[in-house]
Amino acid sequence: MIGLISATAAGATARDRLAAAWPGRVRVYEGPVREAVEQAFAECGALVCFLATGATVRLLAPLLADKASDPGVVCVDEAGRFAVSLLGGHGGGANALADEVAEVLGCTPVVTTATDAVGVPGLDTLGLPVEGAVATVSRAVLDGSPVALRADGVWPLPALPPNVRPDAGGPATLHLTDRLLRPGPDEAVLRPKSLVVGVGASKGAPVEEVLGLIEDTLAEAGLSALSVAALATVDAKSGEPGIVEAASRLGVPLTTYSAEELAGIEVPNPSDAPLEAVGTPSVAEAAALAGGGELLVPKRKSSPGGRAAMATCAVARRAPRGRLAVVGLGPGARDLLTPRARDELRRASVLVGLDQYVDQIRDLLRPGTTVLESGLGAEEERARTAVAQARAGHAVALIGSGDAGVYAMASPALAEAADDIDVVGVPGVTAALAAAAILGAPLGHDHVSISLSDLHTPWEVIERRVRAAAEADIVVTFYNPRSRGRDWQLPKALGILAEHRAPHTPVGVVRNASRPDESSRLTTLGALDPATVDMMTVVTVGNTATREIAGRMVTPRGYRWQNGTPGEAR
Repeated sequence: MIGLISATAAGATARDRLAAAWPGRVRVYEGPVREAVEQAFAECGALVCFLATGATVRLLAPLLADKASDPGVVCVDEAGRFAVSLLGGHGGGANALADEVAEVLGCTPVVTTATDAVGVPGLDTLGLPVEGAVATVSRAVLDGSPVALRADGVWPLPALPPNVRPDAGGPATLHLTDRLLRPGPDEAVLRPKSLVVGVGASKGAPVEEVLGLIEDTLAEAGLSALSVAALATVDAKSGEPGIVEAASRLGVPLTTYSAEELAGIEVPNPSDAPLEAVGTPSVAEAAALAGGGELLVPKRKSSPGGRAAMATCAVARRAPRGRLAVVGLGPGARDLLTPRARDELRRASVLVGLDQYVDQIRDLLRPGTTVLESGLGAEEERARTAVAQARAGHAVALIGSGDAGVYAMASPALAEAADDIDVVGVPGVTAALAAAAILGAPLGHDHVSISLSDLHTPWEVIERRVRAAAEADIVVTFYNPRSRGRDWQLPKALGILAEHRAPHTPVGVVRNASRPDESSRLTTLGALDPATVDMMTVVTVGNTATREIAGRMVTPRGYRWQNGTPGEAR
């Protein structure tokens, strides 16, 4: 919950705009400002104060406890010009909140956190627990000083600056490991979520016994509890209070498997007792291994003293899973690149793409991003490269224009990918949609996109699809309509449509939609000269209901309340 506090009429107006934009996310605190701030600070995960920063600092000072637990605080000035991330920029989420507030109120976000200011990921923003001399190592990263990277494996992290590398000399060191170690004064440790603890327990096993066994087992094996990704057990124990509470105290999810699934997993220490109790010869070891990985610690029993053990556990390490984001860049204009696409570009440590598309977004990449670019015709190579990099454990962004799933890189990449990597699709504004917005509303009813390139599809198949669209009276958008070496397909396709549509049928022609040299025109099916079209052009042919109205191409939706008279108010 986000607490909103204001002291003036102008502040209350801005506060109410935010409250209206975020129903269910915010709570307005009325009354004396000091009491409101104190109450919101105690109850909320973040605060937005429509107050001067100086006043807010004085009100917050006696309430501060620890950066790991204090809520994030954003200040908005009286004139609504700035949203200032004041407290808890990373840990409290104030930096991100300042961006959100600014977007709603139309003001400027102010973020002074050093790593954000220079585009370097903070160690506390990588999504992993971090401990040790975080400030010291972060300062070395920012200063460009050599920082030695000591990693047990490759994890899908954002790009780290070039001065952070395995062969760097100097005292500053960043470890990436699930092993216990005592960091020195110039060392920080990132804890990957690599461990799964399988747990078995008798009915009524105390949480202290379950949790104590887990903690002791990890410590004796030299493993960090901060690297535990989940506890795992059999379905029959999904509600066992001791196990459920142990997962809660560790701050990790509890994953359960059926007895049949666990019985099919080969383990070193099967037993008759769990087989009789829950239907599988192993709970702890099998549950730890159910998601794959390597068994690091075989089954151990608790030692309560004076009675029989009521808990068992085993520990497995899962291999890192790489991450592939297939990102659509939109039609070319920077303001049509979605916020999610921007985030994924910043999230990646490896970028794969066509050279001309890489040039469009190179300035958005973090320092240290590995860029693997290639030219036209190398689509298969790019798809395989992106998947291979993800399989190696990296965070990969594979880019394409428009929407990456429409005549672009998603299809070949996902044909190569298996279930050993995580895949994220990031939609983009397609060329057809960008062109339609320029033309008017040509896609107001059923429509289809057809590529006229026969490089990957036989012309006989393309022709059959064009004919089907013509007979069904569907609006058609042609991609890849004409090139220097392929000039007959568009006239052929237009001829097929002309068999079913009148010569006066509107046709929209848009070249380089949304780019600086954008051009567009409306013509008709009978008047279009295919020689004026090239590969950078999208051609949209209307159906029998499409009309030109006030210079715009409009396909009626067919609402019953419309009387069909163009241009009338209704």
